[in-house]
Amino acid sequence: MAKKGKSEKGTKGVARVVATLQRQQANALVAYLNYKKYHWLSYGPLFRDIHLMLDEQATLVYDTIDEFAERAIMVGGAPLGDPADYLPNASAKPSKGKLSLDEMIAEARATLDVVIEEMHADAEVATEAGDIGTADLYTRLVQVHQKSRWFLNEILQKRDGLTS
Repeated sequence: MAKKGKSEKGTKGVARVVATLQRQQANALVAYLNYKKYHWLSYGPLFRDIHLMLDEQATLVYDTIDEFAERAIMVGGAPLGDPADYLPNASAKPSKGKLSLDEMIAEARATLDVVIEEMHADAEVATEAGDIGTADLYTRLVQVHQKSRWFLNEILQKRDGLTS
C-alpha cells in the first residue's frame, strides 16, 4: 500500500517535470526562430558582430530543443512532437513585425528574461520531484542563457547610437 502511494506521488512529480520540459522545448523553438529573424534582419555599423552573435545564440538555443525532448523521454514522459503544439505550450512569444535593431535586441533579452526566470522555478520543480538530472539541466542552461543575456544587455546599455 505504501508503495502505491509513493508511486502516485512520483507519477505526479514526473508529470510536473515533463510539463516544464515541454514548455522549455517549445520556448527553445520559438526563441530559435526569433533569433534567426533577428540574425537575418540585423543591420548597421555593428552588423557583422551582431549578425554573428545572434546566429551563435540561435545555435545555442537550437541545441537545447533536443535536450528537453530527450530528457522528457528519459524521465518517463513524452516530448512535444506535433508542430501545432509548440506555440500553445510556449511562454516565449514569437517575434512579429518589422523591428529596429534595438527592438530586436530588447525582444531577445526579454525572451531570455522569461526563460531564465522559468528555469529557476523549473529546477525547483525537478528538485522537489527528486529529479536531480533535470534540475542540473536547468541549472546548466540558465548559465548559458545568462551569458547570452549579458551580451544583449551590453549592446543595449552602451547607448552609443550604433544600434539604434
